[in-house]
Amino acid sequence: MKETIFKIVSESIAVKERFFNENADKVVEAASTIAEAFSKGKKLLLFGNGGSSSDASHIAAEFINRFKRERPGLPAIALNTDMAVMTSIANDYDFSDVFARQVKSIADTGDVVIAISTSGGSKNVLKAVDAAKKKKLTVIAFTGAKGIKFAEKSTIAFVVPTEDTARIQETHITIGHVICELVESLLFEFPAKKTKKTAAVAQP
Repeated sequence: MKETIFKIVSESIAVKERFFNENADKVVEAASTIAEAFSKGKKLLLFGNGGSSSDASHIAAEFINRFKRERPGLPAIALNTDMAVMTSIANDYDFSDVFARQVKSIADTGDVVIAISTSGGSKNVLKAVDAAKKKKLTVIAFTGAKGIKFAEKSTIAFVVPTEDTARIQETHITIGHVICELVESLLFEFPAKKTKKTAAVAQP
């Protein structure tokens, strides 16, 4: 049993190391994009299904509440959390519309989207990405090795180099945590680099 444990942990570490070795610059770009949006009073919209739904909610909570710093909350919304909204859309239209209709309803110019699909084939996620692109939003995709077409639809794509769903999800939440820490640093650690609007966001 211990051998199985160490094998799982070793595989998870190896996937993360490979991902960040290949994508560190993209992670910085994504964090900078999100921080700039927050500094301008814009919001972050996140969504996914299943475990990806939990990741979307988790990341949104880190921004709305706090990650490592005492600071004002930042406007992040997980579109998979309101069951009344989701079930009414699914019932009146189709489950593939549950995120797209919300993007069309509440997204504003300058907002950023984090769309999460380990397979890259979730119809409701892809449809929402199309809706976001029509509104000219920045789309950050979290996916796995099979999600190339999904990645191609996005502005910034994080493709975890494996088809193992568990390893993909473990890497996704690590990416989310890294982005949260970087955004906090960009907005609240370096006051000399803040724009006037960023400084306003940083007021307690």
